[in-house]
Amino acid sequence: MCNPNEATPAVAAPPAANDLNPANARDPPLSGEDLHFIPPLNFSMVDSGVFRSGFPEFANFSFLQTLGLRSIICLCPEDYPKETQEFLKSNGIRLYQFGIEGYKEPFANIPEDTIREALMVVIDSRNHPVLIHCKRGKHRTGCLVGCLRKLQRWCLSSVFDEYQRFAAAKARVSDQRFMELFDITSLKNYPLSFPCCKRTLIHHK
Repeated sequence: MCNPNEATPAVAAPPAANDLNPANARDPPLSGEDLHFIPPLNFSMVDSGVFRSGFPEFANFSFLQTLGLRSIICLCPEDYPKETQEFLKSNGIRLYQFGIEGYKEPFANIPEDTIREALMVVIDSRNHPVLIHCKRGKHRTGCLVGCLRKLQRWCLSSVFDEYQRFAAAKARVSDQRFMELFDITSLKNYPLSFPCCKRTLIHHK
């Protein structure tokens, strides 16, 4: 388990639906040199310096290099493949691994303490740019991002809309219930972090 650093949250208004559609990352046709820059499954930008995706593969390494990542948050319990570990080492990327089993309903058991620790890493701007991922970038990643959105003062309907956009037909009631009940009290008083979101907070006041 990782020991998160003291962190700082952000406040952001929900972006337009098209900005969060995971399919958008693959809309432009790939040709020539672009064929070498293939994003991971379900890749998308969450906020300034924060990204999400499914498990990165060798074919995605060149694309990931363009992000200038400082950290990766892995929500899978399995060991990282050797080639991926070497990629992280050679690019100076720190790995934070929070092993959450990929259970299916009705046996889903999302550990709140683990999500809270991972969230502390996400909201610490010293770890940015950071990529959050699980196996397919849907459920575990969706829960962590959903909890971040609550911290950013999104309404639940917007949190659920974003989650469902990635989970699609495999959206889980248990995941949405978890996000709804997740307590952000111990985190909401941290100073703001994401530069592009400070103006949004002023707008909401």
